[in-house]
Amino acid sequence: MTVALTKTKAEQGVLQQFEAAASKLPGAGWVAKLRREAIGAFEARGLPHRRIEEFKYTDLRERLQEIPPPAAPASRAITAAELEAALGPLASIACSRIVLVDGRYSEALSDAPDAVSGVEMFPLGVMLSKAPSWLEGKFAPDRVSRNDAVSALNLAFMTDGVMVKAKAGHAVARPVMIVSVATSEAPSSVAERNIVSIEAGASMLLIETHVALAGAASAAHRNVATDVDVAKGGTLQHVKCVAHGGRTHLSQWRVRIAETANYRGFQITAGAGLARNDIAVSFTGPDARLDLSGAFLGRGSDHIDTTLVVDHATPGCESRELFKGVLDGRARGVFQGKIIVQPVAQKTDGKQMSQALMLSEDAEFDSKPELEIYADDVACGHGATVAEIDTDMLFYLMSRGIPRAEARAMLIQSFIGEAIDKVDDEAVREALMQVARDWLAAGDNQGATRI
Repeated sequence: MTVALTKTKAEQGVLQQFEAAASKLPGAGWVAKLRREAIGAFEARGLPHRRIEEFKYTDLRERLQEIPPPAAPASRAITAAELEAALGPLASIACSRIVLVDGRYSEALSDAPDAVSGVEMFPLGVMLSKAPSWLEGKFAPDRVSRNDAVSALNLAFMTDGVMVKAKAGHAVARPVMIVSVATSEAPSSVAERNIVSIEAGASMLLIETHVALAGAASAAHRNVATDVDVAKGGTLQHVKCVAHGGRTHLSQWRVRIAETANYRGFQITAGAGLARNDIAVSFTGPDARLDLSGAFLGRGSDHIDTTLVVDHATPGCESRELFKGVLDGRARGVFQGKIIVQPVAQKTDGKQMSQALMLSEDAEFDSKPELEIYADDVACGHGATVAEIDTDMLFYLMSRGIPRAEARAMLIQSFIGEAIDKVDDEAVREALMQVARDWLAAGDNQGATRI
């Protein structure tokens, strides 16, 4: 028997917002049809809830009591100095910047790469307005899910984003950073979509950052999707940092890795009120490599969920996943990681680990590692650990004259540093470590729990 759920206030509000905004969103023809199909899928399913296995620990129907309306264009131009302040440690990274202000591309703040550098870039909003037929393929059902309500909302409301392509055979020397900055003082929602293509033999470092100006509304909702293709022999180092504090952040990464390609992904979430990072990786060619890692830092009532699925659909591929969390106060961390090995994927080598460091007795960590193996010649394993700060190690450092707070910070940094060290670029690695240090220092200033 199917039980129909009554629409919540948030769900009703979203449907009304779409009807009011549909004519103003970029794109006609197939784009408008895509939006209608997506909002129809959302209307049929509603927000995901705990009876859906993938959202067992993160009931969005319960947690999202209200979703604010789509963000209006920024009422004023933000300055470069304001942007630098919002980026914090990330501002020190020498890179080409592509800036989205409240979900819209800002040419004035962007230092976009040009084709000479081996990179092509287009604002997605402009391309949606033109609606070329070749772009429609990027939104085909086999590439973009309509079944997931979060993805459906992104498709229905997407206003802008970035299309980035590393051209075949080019080793892109300068990192590319997509900066999404929240500025609105009124509660608002933003839906962004990025499309990334690494052509055959190309390599690039791509950084996604999500930050907010001082004074931006904390009751903000961000829905960001990034679609990635790494072609034969290509390499992508893909880094994401969420450091906008207290806001709702719903994210999807969809990654396809072709023959002999190499994808290295890293995510750090530092203090989001509610964060759901959904990652799906598919091997589309043999002998490819995946290294996926992350760190999540939560305190107070933060809720940070990382859910990933790695689909080994071709033989001879290798995958490694390592996620580490630090939780204080009543924060809750979630890690759901599934490795699927299809019957044809012989010689698969897959390893997965999740670890959490608990700084408070009230914090919670839920881990659900899964293996689905349908091939017989594989080497796969997973694990999960939860621990407190080692009091013996803390005593040892203090006995060497290191103050307690500093010794405690050293141990926490050492714990999450193993994940951050997965980032190859030294400047990016140091900037991310500083983000973690700043998060720790903020907790010290607020009188965070001591262990």
